[in-house]
Amino acid sequence: MKVGLVLGAGGVTGAAWLIGALDALAEESGWDPATAHVVVGTSAGAAIAALVAGGGLHPGFLVAHAAGEVLHPDWDTERSPGASYQLHRALPAIGPGSWRLALGSVRHLDRLPAGAVLAGWLPRGVISTEPLRRLVHGVVPAGWGAHPRLRVMACDYVTGRRVAFGREDAPPAELADAVAASCAIPGFYRPVEIGRRPYVDGGVCSLSNLDVVATEGLDLVLCLNPGSSRAPGGGPRATLRAAAGRRLGREARRVRAAGAEVVLVQPTADDLAIMGPNPMSRRRRYEIIATARRTTAAQLRHGEGSAALRALSAAPADDVAPPRRRAA
Repeated sequence: MKVGLVLGAGGVTGAAWLIGALDALAEESGWDPATAHVVVGTSAGAAIAALVAGGGLHPGFLVAHAAGEVLHPDWDTERSPGASYQLHRALPAIGPGSWRLALGSVRHLDRLPAGAVLAGWLPRGVISTEPLRRLVHGVVPAGWGAHPRLRVMACDYVTGRRVAFGREDAPPAELADAVAASCAIPGFYRPVEIGRRPYVDGGVCSLSNLDVVATEGLDLVLCLNPGSSRAPGGGPRATLRAAAGRRLGREARRVRAAGAEVVLVQPTADDLAIMGPNPMSRRRRYEIIATARRTTAAQLRHGEGSAALRALSAAPADDVAPPRRRAA
């Protein structure tokens, strides 16, 4: 069985939710996420994908690390992706962060996602992604070679088009640089230069990017998407989550049309109550993880994923060998 794993965007709180959800998935199924035939990550999902699929870190390892256990000297200073913020040396220029994207969006407004249009007009961020880049490089020194089909989603800051780093048709890039670019939220983080071209957060094109796996010939796709919800609640964030959910539904239909079964796991109302309105808050990270473990397990046992979970538990291993696991 060829299984795809898609991890969506969601900031620091989304990363915490993904850790808990992945741990529940591994525990309920006995399946190792690192053995997925294809792994796609966007923003926070890209960081978690690199650590789990490329770095050999079991989700349970990340849960324990978030709880404060000292597990590995090479990256213990980083409690989670984005846990420390470092000002970039250069101050941002006044005006749109990408004049070419901003002006191009005026001419081609109907061709670009709304997030990409907004990204062009926002000022350049002042926070560096260097701490995250160092973390990924330290945990995954082998880079792309650690997993043959790891895909990291980013947005070209000139054209507004999405790029799947790690795929043959993407520009060459180091894995650590690609993850840093995927996490470079416009207006917050500085764009990341790859091959003399700027890239920003892949979530501005889609918080999920689920449809990237439509041509991979998969049997089952598991999508964990912290940026949407079947119970989005109220307030401005609810509007964004509802829009992300509609896009996720369209992407899922495309993947199903290609012949794959798709299981969507999203935050519940209980999760959202703990995650709060600020996606960059680190304050309740472990509570988010614990809640996600509980709610994801319930979704997998009783929701649309129950049959797929049984099939996954019984499925023979795919052709991807998991990276050597880090010892605690």
